[in-house]
Amino acid sequence: MGEKSRSSKGWCGWLLVLVILALVVGAVVITIKKKTGHSDKAPPVPGPPGATVKKYSDALSIAMQFFDVQKSGKLVDKPISWRGDSALKDGSEANLDLSKGMYDAGDHMKFGFPMAFTATVLSWAILEYGDQMETVNQLEPAKDSLKWITDYLINAHESDNVLYIQVGDSKADHSCWERPEVMTEKRPLTQINTSTPGTEVAAETAAAMASASLVFKKADAAYSTTLLKHAQKLFTFADKHKGSYSLNIPEVQTYYNSTGFGDELLWAASWLYHATGDKSYLQYVAQENGKAYAQWGSPTWFSWDNKLAGTQVLLSRLSFFGTKDISDLEKNGLLMYRKTAEAVMCGLLPHSPTATSSRTDSGGLIWVSEWNSLQHPVASAFLATLYSNYMLTSQTAKLSCSGKSFSAADLRDFAQSQADYVLGDNPLKMSFLVGYGDKYPQYVHHRGASIPIDAKTGCTDGFKWLTSTKPNPNVAIGGLVGGPFKNETYDDSRNNSMQGEPTTYNSAVIVGLLSSLVTTSSVVQSFT
Repeated sequence: MGEKSRSSKGWCGWLLVLVILALVVGAVVITIKKKTGHSDKAPPVPGPPGATVKKYSDALSIAMQFFDVQKSGKLVDKPISWRGDSALKDGSEANLDLSKGMYDAGDHMKFGFPMAFTATVLSWAILEYGDQMETVNQLEPAKDSLKWITDYLINAHESDNVLYIQVGDSKADHSCWERPEVMTEKRPLTQINTSTPGTEVAAETAAAMASASLVFKKADAAYSTTLLKHAQKLFTFADKHKGSYSLNIPEVQTYYNSTGFGDELLWAASWLYHATGDKSYLQYVAQENGKAYAQWGSPTWFSWDNKLAGTQVLLSRLSFFGTKDISDLEKNGLLMYRKTAEAVMCGLLPHSPTATSSRTDSGGLIWVSEWNSLQHPVASAFLATLYSNYMLTSQTAKLSCSGKSFSAADLRDFAQSQADYVLGDNPLKMSFLVGYGDKYPQYVHHRGASIPIDAKTGCTDGFKWLTSTKPNPNVAIGGLVGGPFKNETYDDSRNNSMQGEPTTYNSAVIVGLLSSLVTTSSVVQSFT
């Protein structure tokens, strides 16, 4: 009895040890899988927009309002109480109505290059995430702001080979500190044409109009057609009369100097292919011009000046979702864009073997430039959410980065980390989105926001408001300021334009990012 009992207990003990060991091994395997990029099996395709995430929904509704802060011209309604009609005579010297459009930043210039980029990115956000915007009542405000810019761009394209690219004299404008409603200075026009070409700004404007034509295609077919015609003519002009606007018009170098026009040509042709289905545009990007301009295999930063990363992600959707009747040469070209897009994504993921070291000291924010430092992390995060959703919608289980696998969820986690940093999850515990949260910049570098609405000031005597020690009397709501330095410091000073000036193109990328995060949803497989 005793011997049998001892033997039985020993056997049971070993069995218990084996069971516990199996559970431990199983837990370790599951943990390793989670750390190394999840399962090889793709998660299910998300359906219509799900439950909203309040912080992103609230932030999106705030960010969208900065477009209203920046609007020029006759304001139909006035959602921003301290803004009024302004620049009603813009364009009159050429018998054009250029009163609409948006002021670039804290000044009163209309720079066509970044304004067109703003429209292109806003169009892209609407096309991919319009259903999510609609869930939180932000789709119509987004389309209204987009049309405010495209109305201006249509009028600025006076004839096939003439495009007005700037309203105002930057030196004169920056010699004044006044509200836009009381401007009296001359606002000269700058144009590009066949004798003074500007390929990058013509191509970017073509991209803006082509992408916007897709946004308005169902709701206003006639307006969509008008936009597309302008886009096609502008692209032909940009491609046929090549020349950098920075070299041909040196005065633009001070604020928006272009580093090249090849990226804009590829970007515009990509949008024109999506808008028309015309294979000549696909051939343009996939063959010789791709080889010449795309920098395949070399990741770049997406910004108002460099559209390559955006082009690579945009063209990746064709290989994710397929396109009919294309040649092997075109397939190979698209594959190169997708491989480069993958390299961009791998550089962004913090645990990737090829992760970029361009990040802040402790907060993990992508950091590339002292000036307007938030543009790059927010734009990068927007691209990451797009690529993540392409993976989910196409049932692509993983992304391989030098042998290590990552999932769509990893890309979304990265994007959320950048958004959360902007909204206050950072060492300073402050939001860089004006009007969001309990703590945000109070001394934003913005003329209209810094001057009381009833102040009687002209061009130069308004500078007392620039140097005032009091917080801005008006809130530049929704403005995304320049952002922190690499050591994660921020000087909230009105004279600190490097860190404290919001821009319309910053608003476009933050609206795109927040729209992607406001709820879970798959992206559309076809823009048409």
